Amino acid sequence: MIGTGSAGFSAAIRASELGAKVALVGDGTIGGTCVNIGCVPSKALIRAAETLHQARAASRFAGITASARLEDWTALVAQKDELVASLRQAKYANLLPEYPDVSYVPGRGRLTPDGVVTVGDTAYRPGKVIIATGTSSATPPIPGLDTVPWLNSTTAMEVEALPASLLVIGGGVIGVEFGQMFARFGVRVTIVCRSRLLPGAEPEVSAALTEYLGAEGVEVRGGVAYEAIRQGEGGSVELVVRGADGNAVTLSAERVLVATGRTPNTAGMGLEEAGVVLDDRGAVQVDDQMSTTRPGVYAAGDVTGRDLYVYMAAHGGKVAAENALGRDGAPRYDATAMPEVVFSDPQVASVGLTEAAARRSGLEVETRVVPLDQVPRALAARDTRGLIKLVAERASGRILGVHILAPEAGDSIQTAVLAVKHGLTVADLSATIFPYLTTVEGLKLAALSFTKEVGKLSCCAG
Repeated sequence: MIGTGSAGFSAAIRASELGAKVALVGDGTIGGTCVNIGCVPSKALIRAAETLHQARAASRFAGITASARLEDWTALVAQKDELVASLRQAKYANLLPEYPDVSYVPGRGRLTPDGVVTVGDTAYRPGKVIIATGTSSATPPIPGLDTVPWLNSTTAMEVEALPASLLVIGGGVIGVEFGQMFARFGVRVTIVCRSRLLPGAEPEVSAALTEYLGAEGVEVRGGVAYEAIRQGEGGSVELVVRGADGNAVTLSAERVLVATGRTPNTAGMGLEEAGVVLDDRGAVQVDDQMSTTRPGVYAAGDVTGRDLYVYMAAHGGKVAAENALGRDGAPRYDATAMPEVVFSDPQVASVGLTEAAARRSGLEVETRVVPLDQVPRALAARDTRGLIKLVAERASGRILGVHILAPEAGDSIQTAVLAVKHGLTVADLSATIFPYLTTVEGLKLAALSFTKEVGKLSCCAG
């Protein structure tokens, strides 16, 4: 195994359970992206920022006022780092002694044309190889970027002091999460993107989220081309963008955060020389068994360039290990019912196909959108930001996709995951009993909206 993140550990553990001797090769900090520089630290800071927002929004309840402020950014960062260190130790380093057939080999692994894995001066001749080296922050081709000090998603969480203003380049998951988070910490934030926020999401979700971020003071400039970036006067950074109208505009901020995606960590590993085909982004090409184009070599996780979620990396690692060892009935990689969550506020969660993707697949679909002001939970919480959209096959009513924009969307999506996974229909969802005054009850209301006007239903009606 080359790589010590979620995919590498998942593959190593599963392989050892199946009786294999495993050399787990790791370059850098053990644990990979999620626990060290991704999910764990970012969500810890995002949750901290939410407490500030909730205090400011407390007056939505009559008779209540509250206040909160960030007193010590350095202390908050230190607490985040402590959490990262503890989880890295508990979920990665401490696991190694539990699997005596897994040997940890620190260093950078390289694959030679004859199938040998070299780590420094040591050569290994494994029967099978699994590549799980993850990704790094991508560097977009913006003229002048190499002349300015820019932040990425890792270094942004390590700044010694919060800037007064921040320019976020990229409107994807990282751009949205970090943009809102820093705004709630008191930074003046502008997000610029080539199309719209969360371009892969339903357009209704993107438009609503843009509105909500605007209400919190985040400026969003979509549909722009990045012309150049340069150092401005007084240490500021200036980004020149060109809008759809053809006019160029210069945007200035104290710091700039580049959040334009991830690049697979495949450079310098000798993969192409060894017969492992990479795509035009440098990602390892695999089939549904996680096999690469070289026999005996597999890949899993973010290095494959798809489904960049830690749980999908773990899934891919297990699939790779079982297929590499020739286990009877070994699973295939399947992302059909993969949940996706953006930890904005409200959260964006989805599973299955968007309306556009379903139509591109040649499916005839029917959709419904229920705003959160039709969901009793949102009314009771006095927070009706959001919506729920269902995408169903017109003839059968089979649920093809579910898309939720709501404060608890990440927790509510799992019911939809099961619906998509098991081929449930709108009628099945309508006939299911849901607990009252929960966000997930909105799924039933959305299903009922295919045949009824939910605004004319009594509480718990169905």
